[in-house]
Amino acid sequence: MNDVIFETVVTTVALDGKPHIAPMGVRYRGDQVVLMPFRPSTTYDNIWGTNCAVLNIVTDTRVFAGCVTGRRDWPTQPAEKISGVRLTCALSHVELRLAEQIDDGQRPVLHMMRVHEVVHSSFAGFNRAQAAVIEGAVLVSRLRMLPPEKVDSEMAYLQIAIDKTAGPHEREAWGWLLEAVQRHRASAAHVIKGPSP
Repeated sequence: MNDVIFETVVTTVALDGKPHIAPMGVRYRGDQVVLMPFRPSTTYDNIWGTNCAVLNIVTDTRVFAGCVTGRRDWPTQPAEKISGVRLTCALSHVELRLAEQIDDGQRPVLHMMRVHEVVHSSFAGFNRAQAAVIEGAVLVSRLRMLPPEKVDSEMAYLQIAIDKTAGPHEREAWGWLLEAVQRHRASAAHVIKGPSP
């Protein structure tokens, strides 16, 4: 049986207070939230330094697409009970404190205790285009690992949901992802051919 993974956005802060925003799949284990950030990563370093993180539940998928295409400057507000920030656009957020770490050289398992939870806005329902943007963001984050034909076939299938159900936010996010694929292909072609004389 597969582990159920929920796509969220995790915000952390460095010791100097600088915020960091990262899309992340999380698992729920009773009252705890399980994070598995890569090492090295800013998310891991920040949690290690402060023992805190904020789980943000968002439906504005521009955050997911933005983070994987270099657009990480999203409005935040101070957390209420921990040292951290939450996304202003979050429907809800959960403030977390590190309870236990299971060490691993690549992906440590961080068991985070819920400290404080707030609902900011109601959930209007699922939109297929939002799911397509999240899947597209995952593909873009793995461009160096996936064959181009797999990326093309999956993006073409996801395009159907964008065409049928996307609103302005999803279309903007999808455009960022398509641009990222084009940039990656152009960069790869440049490396293969070599620079112009």
